[in-house]
Amino acid sequence: MPGRLSGKTAVIVGGTRGIGRAISRVFAHEGAKVLVAGRSEEAGERTVSGIRDAGGSASYFRTDVSNRKDVSLLVDHAVELHEKVDIACCNAGIFPSATLEEMTDNDWDRVNAVNLKGAFLVVQSCLPHMKRNGYGRIVLTSSITGPLTGFPGWSHYAATKAGMLGFMRTAALELARYNITINAVLPGNIRTEGLADLGPDYVKRMEEAIPLGKLGDPEDVAYAMLYLVSDEAKYVTGQTLVVDGGQTLPESLLALDR
Repeated sequence: MPGRLSGKTAVIVGGTRGIGRAISRVFAHEGAKVLVAGRSEEAGERTVSGIRDAGGSASYFRTDVSNRKDVSLLVDHAVELHEKVDIACCNAGIFPSATLEEMTDNDWDRVNAVNLKGAFLVVQSCLPHMKRNGYGRIVLTSSITGPLTGFPGWSHYAATKAGMLGFMRTAALELARYNITINAVLPGNIRTEGLADLGPDYVKRMEEAIPLGKLGDPEDVAYAMLYLVSDEAKYVTGQTLVVDGGQTLPESLLALDR
């Protein structure tokens, strides 16, 4: 299957559902050998089966991204299967709602462990293999929430997504000498299972606040990531790409001519 990622091996953490599933499918369609990682074996195998049915190369590995041993085993498995790791996509993320008043230490620690520590563990585990090959493309799934906007109940989530960008910028400086780039995509409201769980009223109100008038599709994020891991972006590192339908542009709803 020829494509922009032909001959590349991609580890996609949080690749079983929603945005991650779309990333896995798009990367495989472009020729990458994809290792899909996540906690749900059922969702993982379903994603892998769909990719294989479409002619792509994919396998699943159960991983808790907040656990160092799990992440190390994941990367070791990728190397055993494909002898290298070219691309790492840090897409695992959780966003349980809790106000500052009601948030517990466990709430805070769990979101940080998955969203921020998980990205650190994946990058650190892939680094020796990328250094040895003199090549690497790392992409992070951040969010508009945190770096650009806020939303009640998500202070812990927002902190992790903003933290990912601080991590990325210093990592970009450290990794550049090895021909390893690291960039981030900041999705807005994307039509995924998690967003659907927030209910139709939330979806309707968000659509009204987006200049393009609709939620994004998971593939919109996947194609942005495809650019960042492709040869077309070989001179891009430490940068962010916002995929939000223009949501962060208007200073108020009055700016939307509807």
